[in-house]
Amino acid sequence: MLANIQHCHLIYNFYMSNLPLSGRTALVTGGAARLGRAIALGLAARGANLALHYHSSEAAANRTAEEIRALGRKCVLIGADLRQADSPAKIFQAADAFYSKIDILINSAAVFERGTMEKTTPELWENTLAINLRAPFFLSQAFAAQTENGDIIFLADSRVRRPTVEFLAYTLTKSALVTLTRSLAKSLAPRIRVNAVAPGAILPPPGEGEEYLQRLIPRIPLKRPGSPDDIVRGVAYLLEASFVTGEVLHIDGGEYL
Repeated sequence: MLANIQHCHLIYNFYMSNLPLSGRTALVTGGAARLGRAIALGLAARGANLALHYHSSEAAANRTAEEIRALGRKCVLIGADLRQADSPAKIFQAADAFYSKIDILINSAAVFERGTMEKTTPELWENTLAINLRAPFFLSQAFAAQTENGDIIFLADSRVRRPTVEFLAYTLTKSALVTLTRSLAKSLAPRIRVNAVAPGAILPPPGEGEEYLQRLIPRIPLKRPGSPDDIVRGVAYLLEASFVTGEVLHIDGGEYL
């Protein structure tokens, strides 16, 4: 019996040591739901421990954390409102109090609010820029200050190649993240690699159903929507591709073409 237990431990330890992200710790913003949740679980499945940021989705964050721990990984939950200018510093203080260091930063949190030029209010503008652009920048700044080497990944959007008028402030922030990706890739090299994924038709917006994605199929060359797993695989590739930085990986079935 003892020999069998020791054999199982050896197999488990061998398995754990061969996971691609074993021993690394990732901070994922907006990790309670949607793509942030999928990415967090995908990183945990590949061996990473997690610091999971959320704002108002505490119940969903707790459920995601339970799934991460069920995979045998550590997970600390960090609640913060990214509209507050001091939130990046507070997030890293909380993460550093639990882990000795953070190796990976996934800037996933975002707001997606409809607003043409005529209907974009100052409040919508300020909230969108604060969450979608200011917070990712200052989170990256805090990450770079405490990390000897690591990875930053931004979630952009494939629509920046074909901007729409209905989501003006959102599209501006996602376009700016593409520029930020390339700028930080140069300024933080060689110790930190910076990349982005640009999802296409993956999930319907909040309040919309599956028919929203079906309406987009005619303009997608691959004639189907994607899935959160496609985004997870893209993020995993960028984390493992050690000679790639400054890249924006479009995961949209060719829609940006």
